[in-house]
Amino acid sequence: MRYQLKQIYCRPWLLLGLSQKLIESHYENNYGGALRRLNAITAQLESLDFAKTPGYVINGLKREELIALNSTLLHELYFASLGGDGKPTKALAEALTRDFGSVDRWRSEFVAMGNALAGGSGWVLLVYVPRDRRLVNQYASDHGQAVAGGIPILALDMYEHAYHIDFGANAKAYVDAFMRNIDCKAVEERYEDASKVEPPRPLVQKEFGDLPGIGVEEVRELLDSGKSVQLIDARPKHSVSRTQDLVEGATWRDPERVQEWMGELSKSEPVVVFCVYGFHVGCRTAIALREAGFDAKYMKGGYSGWKAVGGPVRIRTEP
Repeated sequence: MRYQLKQIYCRPWLLLGLSQKLIESHYENNYGGALRRLNAITAQLESLDFAKTPGYVINGLKREELIALNSTLLHELYFASLGGDGKPTKALAEALTRDFGSVDRWRSEFVAMGNALAGGSGWVLLVYVPRDRRLVNQYASDHGQAVAGGIPILALDMYEHAYHIDFGANAKAYVDAFMRNIDCKAVEERYEDASKVEPPRPLVQKEFGDLPGIGVEEVRELLDSGKSVQLIDARPKHSVSRTQDLVEGATWRDPERVQEWMGELSKSEPVVVFCVYGFHVGCRTAIALREAGFDAKYMKGGYSGWKAVGGPVRIRTEP
């Protein structure tokens, strides 16, 4: 199983005090690095014979998996949280007032928690707890304290207090006994409840209707497999001019002159178009090609998404 890159709709030039360079570096290096690390760990785990693998190896990999998975999930939430004016909507303000006393009280606590982490590391999260049907501000000193967004449906306590009276140091016998005593019907019911919780809303670009898109991982697999695909870099000139590398296998074309160069493409082979982030420029170019009879798709995540998954690049030599 491979975890897929999430396309983040964030206009960095609209974010007060956050530069485009900062946002892109954060997305490509930190989020992308966590995703690449997660997939590498997943591949290692899938290759293991757990019956023959030492416990310390399993512990280490599962610990690193938790950290990488949470880093991935939390970064996706972070980017999805940006791009507005910071003013709570009426419904959110009512919920914050209900659970914190006032919006100002919530904001004061949230900001203070962030300031308390200054110079260190960690996360401050606004979390809904279904058990109490309320919002809480959660502190996390690292990525490994819980699976972000997860709803537990089965728990095994491995602290010594859970087994030493009956089993002494024989933890294996305790685990075996636990597994024999699981109420699977109750687990099934909790699974049914948890499965009714909707996942985070996916990015929808309503203005582009049913225009087909393709993920950066899928494009990379197509190229690696040797399948014919015409990969078009449609980033605007001003964007290409400030970078030193280009996507391996891609040809840059000026999106403002699509009507001039589309005749050089083959209609018998699929076309994949990308821009910087995988939104307006790439989509509009793909639409123009489809209207001309090409089998064209836009690449979700664009150039930034390609770099985030570690896609191969080449050094730009042309001026």
